[in-house]
Amino acid sequence: QVQLVESGGGLVQAGGSLRLSCAASGRTFTSYAVGWFRQAPGKEREFVATINWSGTRTYYADSVKGRFTISRDNAKNTVYLQMNSLQPEDTAVYYCAAREGFPNYSDYRAYDYWGQGTQVTVSS
Repeated sequence: QVQLVESGGGLVQAGGSLRLSCAASGRTFTSYAVGWFRQAPGKEREFVATINWSGTRTYYADSVKGRFTISRDNAKNTVYLQMNSLQPEDTAVYYCAAREGFPNYSDYRAYDYWGQGTQVTVSS
């Protein structure tokens, strides 16, 4: 089992920045890929970004490419999502998720472990 806890969400004005953290405990975290997803009210859960176990491969949704950066520090069992140039359409609950393997990285159903989510609200 892997337990995930997100933090760092909050209220920010358009154009601002936030850094989300996903802290893991339990089984060896370094063997897991980690993804960030988000879900706005009335919308489906949406892929945001993912990183492989070693941090050497990252992928982003087109909507956040160039603005968001995913990274990980395996010594701290933590994955980060740096979000810059935030826009109101980025408002959502953000979830981190972990899985073994990497195929179908944008499909939330491929992930086995989930955090409880952290709210990000961007005001215009």
